[in-house]
This record gives sequence, structure tokens and C-alpha cells, in this order.
Amino acid sequence: LPFQEMRLTALACNIIVVTGGTIVFIRNRQVDFKKIIPLVLLSVPMAYLGATVKISERTFFIVLGASLIVAAILLWIKTNRKDEAQQAKPNVIKDGMLGGSIGFLSGMVGIGGGIFLSPLLNLINWDTARKIAATASIFILANSIAGIAGQLTQLPADINYGRIIMLCIAVLIGGQLGSRTGAVKFNLLMIRRMTAVLVLVAGVNVLLKYL
Repeated sequence: LPFQEMRLTALACNIIVVTGGTIVFIRNRQVDFKKIIPLVLLSVPMAYLGATVKISERTFFIVLGASLIVAAILLWIKTNRKDEAQQAKPNVIKDGMLGGSIGFLSGMVGIGGGIFLSPLLNLINWDTARKIAATASIFILANSIAGIAGQLTQLPADINYGRIIMLCIAVLIGGQLGSRTGAVKFNLLMIRRMTAVLVLVAGVNVLLKYL
């Protein structure tokens, strides 16, 4: 796919996947907006800014490949934490910088940012596992919307919207099947490790092709 179309498709698919989960988390009162706002407040404009940055195709794929490798490492790291574990004290400045940095990268390469945010928040014991998952869902949703808004300012005229719609439908179906299957039949750590391997292979392949 043309890389401009790839970024738009990825962000649209992100929105489809996390919208349902975000609604569920809000209904179950797993969302702490006071802690989420510092993360999202700076990430949204930075995601928009990142999406407006004009980069060459080679630069895009190098950044994407490196990002995927880092994400794979973060996903592989196991954190032995319990929901009742002592939480880190809120730090508005640190959370804002973290959210803004991930937001900029999200907009530039077309990822929601949750693949970076969730492992990092677990590593610093930011909150309970469920609330971190809820935070990541809202973070991905907000950044994906901002990233799409930024990309709309420089989309090529020949972009294939029909293909994007078909891929979004496929992601909707696959996401529903995957969430139900993963909740019942598979160990969550195993799913994380499998995802880490797939992301690592993708990142290495991209770098080998474009470096």
C-alpha cells in the first residue's frame, strides 16, 4: 500500500477496535479521567502535529520499523504486578511528556500509541492493570482521531477509500472474534508474547528492506 494510505488505514482500524472497549471501560467505571487527562491533553495536538509532518517513504518505514522493534521488546517484558500493588504517585509533567512523545510518534507513523503506553505504564506501576488498559484504549482512540485529522491535510488525490473501508470491516469482524476467543481460551501472557514476536518480525523485515 502507499504509505500515506497505510497510515490512514491503520488509524481508522485503531478507532474501530478500541471504541467498543472504551465504552465498556467507561460503563464499568475503570476510567480515571483525572489521571488520563495529563496523558491525553498533550498527546492529541502532538499526534496531529506528527501526522502533518512531511516525511519521505524511506524515512517513514525506517521510523516504523524501529518503533515496532521497541514495541515488541516492551510487549515481551513481563511485569509481576497485582491490582492492589502500590501505585506510583501522579506526576502531571512526566505524564504529559510521556503522552506527548508517544502521541507525536503515533501521528507520524500511524499507530495509536497504546502498544507503547500500556507496557510503560505497567513498568512504572502507574495504576491497576485494568485502569491501565482503560487508559490505553482512550489514549489510542484520541490519538487516532487526531492523527487522521492531521493526515487529512495532505492526503493524495488517488487514495483508495474503498480498500480502506474493506480493511476496516475486516478489522471489526476480526477484533470481535479475537476479543471473545482471547477472553476464553488463551492465556493473556501468551497472547502478549505471540504479539511481541509478530511485531518484532514485522519491524525487522521493514528495516531490512529500507535501510
